[in-house]
Amino acid sequence: MSNAFNILKDRGFLYQTTDDDAIEKLLSKKSISCYIGFDATADSLHIGSLVPLMALMHMQRAGHRPIALLGGGTTMVGDPSGKTEMRKMLTLDKIRTFGEGIRTQFAHYLDFSNDKALMVNNADWLMPLNYIEFLRDVGVHFSINRMLTAESVKQRLESGLSFIEFNYMLLQAYDFYVLARDYDCLLQMGGQDQWGNIVAGSDLTRRKLGKQVYGMTFPLITTSGGEKFGKSEGNAVWLDKNKTSVFDFYQYFRNADDRDVEKYMGLFTLLPIDEARELTKKNINRAKEILAYEVTCLAHGKKEATAAYTASVRQFGQADPGGAVSTSSDILDIRLDDAVSVPTVELPKQLLSEGVWIVRLFVEAGLCRSNGEARRLIQQGGAYFNDQSVPSADTEVREKDVSDDEVIIRAGKKRVKRVVFV
Repeated sequence: MSNAFNILKDRGFLYQTTDDDAIEKLLSKKSISCYIGFDATADSLHIGSLVPLMALMHMQRAGHRPIALLGGGTTMVGDPSGKTEMRKMLTLDKIRTFGEGIRTQFAHYLDFSNDKALMVNNADWLMPLNYIEFLRDVGVHFSINRMLTAESVKQRLESGLSFIEFNYMLLQAYDFYVLARDYDCLLQMGGQDQWGNIVAGSDLTRRKLGKQVYGMTFPLITTSGGEKFGKSEGNAVWLDKNKTSVFDFYQYFRNADDRDVEKYMGLFTLLPIDEARELTKKNINRAKEILAYEVTCLAHGKKEATAAYTASVRQFGQADPGGAVSTSSDILDIRLDDAVSVPTVELPKQLLSEGVWIVRLFVEAGLCRSNGEARRLIQQGGAYFNDQSVPSADTEVREKDVSDDEVIIRAGKKRVKRVVFV
């Protein structure tokens, strides 16, 4: 059995744990149950949920049993973590509807057959609770002073933290206790903003059951530009294709910043991590194609991913038309006809050592008829260099900007040229 701790560590999932050595030893000795909670705040998960989904997937592939906890009860309260204001209160009927939408998306990542994974709803044990009994049975174990030190609480105290939100930590801690009691769950995982809640659950479980349980958090994922991962022009990128089309989902990853590709490969695909690192060194644009294809395969299936990849290549060109980059991805099984080949122009490699003016590059490639036309294209935001918008008409392209002596430049959405420096 592969050690899931080392897999998650190597792929960039680990931010903080309650005990690195103990968790690594535990996961190497036996199969355990672990869980992550997902509140039903919308009828679909968005790609911000991919880190916890993939973590559960890796745990299952390593021989452990993941529990996907649907927060039908905690959604009624609202988690203050990472929020600047109180979450909008939802009706019970709305939460149930949202929960059904989310359930189907779990099945893309986890195998629920023969109890290999479980899906439970904390509404089953939270909704029937008697308030006074809960305070006496659970609340007695919590220190207000300690709760106030939790990062999720401290951030909200400045903007105003409601009493109902302040109770969220108790409810999430109670979840861990119930899952440890009823399902022998020994590990809770979540985002780094959940640390206080996870530690509270570990402590409550130890006090009430005398059982040692553990916690693990994942790092907050941001783009290299400092933006929150999963936002595209201010909108969330959803796993539901009716909210975000499969093509737009694919393109979000295809257009990832070069600096983020290796990180995303580790987090959001099942490709061997060594291969992922090598791909980004060989041909960054081919790596982006493979990243987008692999992530889309997991979220929407191979057929939809193939269609998105083919449509993207037809529109913007193929990054590795000669098939020079080797990969274990079954993207290699996709056969593209001549219609998707990209017009290619060759330019002297010496230009790179001197620094070639981006305006000249667009003219030499035949995408613009004059320097003036190229300048206007750049100023209007219609010029792209390796899928990144050209920021200024004064930009110079040098060897460090080019991978494998070739680049893809684009004018608008449909006019594409592959430039090879020879």
